[in-house]
Amino acid sequence: MSRLHVVVEEQVAEIVLDHPPQNRIDERMAAELLAAVEKAESAGARAVVVRAEGPDFSFGGDIVTWPDLDTRQLRTLFERYMFAFNRFEQIPVPVVAAVGGLCFGGGFELALRADVIFAGEGARFGHPEQTLGIVTLLGGIHRVAARAGRARAYAWALTSEQVPAATMAEAGVVNHVLPDGEVLEAARAFARKVAAGPTRAHAAHKALLRLWDAGGVKAADDAMFDIAMPLFETRDATAGLASAVAAFKAGRPRPAVDFRGE
Repeated sequence: MSRLHVVVEEQVAEIVLDHPPQNRIDERMAAELLAAVEKAESAGARAVVVRAEGPDFSFGGDIVTWPDLDTRQLRTLFERYMFAFNRFEQIPVPVVAAVGGLCFGGGFELALRADVIFAGEGARFGHPEQTLGIVTLLGGIHRVAARAGRARAYAWALTSEQVPAATMAEAGVVNHVLPDGEVLEAARAFARKVAAGPTRAHAAHKALLRLWDAGGVKAADDAMFDIAMPLFETRDATAGLASAVAAFKAGRPRPAVDFRGE
């Protein structure tokens, strides 16, 4: 049985974790995540929503087989997970996570790969790894630090506490907190909105943020014009600039542009 499925409609791909009852992440789910990314890209999706079936987003990794594997086998397994998660993170379109219930361990690390996180008021986030004597294997602690700062990231990892969505929003990890029943539609509406925008400009901003994350302001500045200048040759930028200039010369408000993602 599949652990995950993807549907593409109106240029939005919806990737759904569907491994009841806890949506735990195993090797099959990681492989299906890779396939979902490829399907989303080949279908021309201009935004992605990631969500889960059931009351909880994910309890994290499926640890049942881990004690039976030696260190080499475990490393190979975790490298496959990391490759799939990073591939998902690097999709060159906006990714929106809709999170409800418990979002723990590897599930939290998957949500952190999204660009924007919508969470229900009852959602809780955390790193259970310390209770097992291990670390956040898929980059959780440093991705939280990138959003919320080192002090909070380390404290939350030390305690393995379940952090409420409102606290995560105050810290900058979560973007929007809504009543639990409104999260998915709000995430979908946001994804549809950005999917109708300048897709290649969205990808450029995402690339610049990755560079900033890795090397700071100088790294992003150094790559700025290599990333930015090709946009001026796109149909979207040509239409957008022409429309803005025409409106300015005519003294009228700038009209909305029908961006085509080109």
